Amino acid sequence: MLAAAGSIGVVMLVTWLVSLALRDASIVDPVWPLGFVVVAWVVHSIAEGNAARQWLLVAMVTIWGLRLSAHLAWRKHGEPEDYRYRAMRKHYGPRFPIISLVTVFALQGLLMWIVSLPVQLGQVPDSPGLGVLAAIGLLVWIVGFAFETVGDVQLATFTADPSSAGQVMDRGLWRYTRHPNYFGDACVWWGIALVAAESGLGAIGLVGALVMTILLRRVSGVPMLERSMAKRRPGYADYVAHTSPFLPRPPRRS
Repeated sequence: MLAAAGSIGVVMLVTWLVSLALRDASIVDPVWPLGFVVVAWVVHSIAEGNAARQWLLVAMVTIWGLRLSAHLAWRKHGEPEDYRYRAMRKHYGPRFPIISLVTVFALQGLLMWIVSLPVQLGQVPDSPGLGVLAAIGLLVWIVGFAFETVGDVQLATFTADPSSAGQVMDRGLWRYTRHPNYFGDACVWWGIALVAAESGLGAIGLVGALVMTILLRRVSGVPMLERSMAKRRPGYADYVAHTSPFLPRPPRRS
């Protein structure tokens, strides 16, 4: 756990220094999932747990982290600093570098350490081996990864079409949930947590999946994005009235 905390500290400190040079704090977004990959491999290099479970956890985190980081970096490419950080920069002025270190990079590092608890603790016990709970966890992870990936591809295709400008994405997976990518993200971490929980000690890591779900559903995910969408998309209120905010289900009738 100390090694994980140290590796996160290094990742976030380096990212902060780069953000100062670029004057762009939003580079933290594509780095966020990469931090989990670093944690997974650092813990794997020093932990003496069940080899099969270790490799499964590392693979689940690495595949998820690299895909999400690449997607966020692609979406970020050529774009200015996120409006949230621009507002902070304007508000705090010369104090912004230190404020951002604490409220953006250190805070996200702390959350990363908590969310990654299943990856840390699930790699330690050397018994039991993989069983039914791990199989369930892997299945949940696959569902989540599919939702997140397909949802991102569908949204990217939609926004790339000039005829969709100003419209609301309500097709494909977005017809059943307003945030298939966030729902998928939550499932990914519940799947990882279930695989870790079978080890006994790794069950503490369920806290990480719970924290990630709360962040996505109640804090920085759904609420923040929907406030922005309500201002920019005239038809978004109607979409909200008919479509589930998180868990997929058929649209409500008028």
